[in-house]
Amino acid sequence: MIIPLPFAVPPILACGAWLKNTICVTHQQEAKLSAMNGNLDQAEARAALEQQATQMLDQAMPCLIAHDLHPDFYSTLYAQNFARTHNIPLLAVQHHHAHIAAICAEHGVTNAILGLALDGVGLGHDNTAWGGELLQVDGAQCVRLGHLAPLMMPGGDRAASEPWRMAAAALHRMGRSPEITSRYANQPAAPVVASMLQKNFNCPATSSMGRLFDAAAALLGINFVQQHEAEAAIQMQQLAAQYLRQNHCLPLANGYFITTDRQLDFLPLLEALATTQDAARGAAVFHVTLAAGLTEWVAAAAAKTGIKQVALGGGCFHNALLKRELQSRLEAHGLTVFHPLNMAPDDSAIALGQAWVAIMALREGR
Repeated sequence: MIIPLPFAVPPILACGAWLKNTICVTHQQEAKLSAMNGNLDQAEARAALEQQATQMLDQAMPCLIAHDLHPDFYSTLYAQNFARTHNIPLLAVQHHHAHIAAICAEHGVTNAILGLALDGVGLGHDNTAWGGELLQVDGAQCVRLGHLAPLMMPGGDRAASEPWRMAAAALHRMGRSPEITSRYANQPAAPVVASMLQKNFNCPATSSMGRLFDAAAALLGINFVQQHEAEAAIQMQQLAAQYLRQNHCLPLANGYFITTDRQLDFLPLLEALATTQDAARGAAVFHVTLAAGLTEWVAAAAAKTGIKQVALGGGCFHNALLKRELQSRLEAHGLTVFHPLNMAPDDSAIALGQAWVAIMALREGR
């Protein structure tokens, strides 16, 4: 895919993300995206990355190589090895910064913009798992203005495929840990997970919106163990859309709050879902309350910064219901909303975002 750029740029190689990996090479006034190589835990995807880079760099050697902040990604290691071999400087770009920068690249945005990045996970500058981020992006610079209130991930990455673990973390945060083993009695690991949460053992924290969806899905009894990526979130969206076709639904009163350090906390919403009997209605309330909370959060940042443009990036924006509800509310607050044009909102756009950050860094002389 060719993405036209608003001005001529130097040759840059961006090596993309771990999931849905693509690479990007800039040349003259365009950014060229490779076909999707796949997830880099697969040998075939790693080989495809190397082959695409060789083919796409036939016109010029890059003057800068961009990669993800995560030091263990194969894309990062490839970038480092290539840079070492050819004596080329490197630029590490935080995952969610890249999500928003990809949208800036497609729209030619060079001024300051707010970015709402919602996805599964990406390594943050503090070495924690981010995924629900309110950012201010200005060229190559990115400031984290706020984030979703963290939830523990009992078992680390395993929690990403077993939503009941995220529900257990939510119950623990509610002070209802004794319910974990009874509510999820069909999960053999439930007593162990309850103990892990009590001891804070192997329970890294995350601000991920994807994991918040998982917690909600398991609290509502919609999905406990996922068979494929984002299954729980997709089921939540489908149920909510079905309910909203026939019913009006308001956001849950007091379903969220914003802390003094600009964390957006949906714990009251999760507490309500834990006792909801109608899963479809619960899914609908979840979506409209998310949109209301996110809108208030972004609008407050817009008022404080004076920035009236906001970009929506990250895999959670595959959710058409959330995207539509949020855009309508943001525009009602006088904000201009940017979405991807030709790129998907997910990690397949990360390479483009990395390249744009590198372009802006060179223009700023960084």
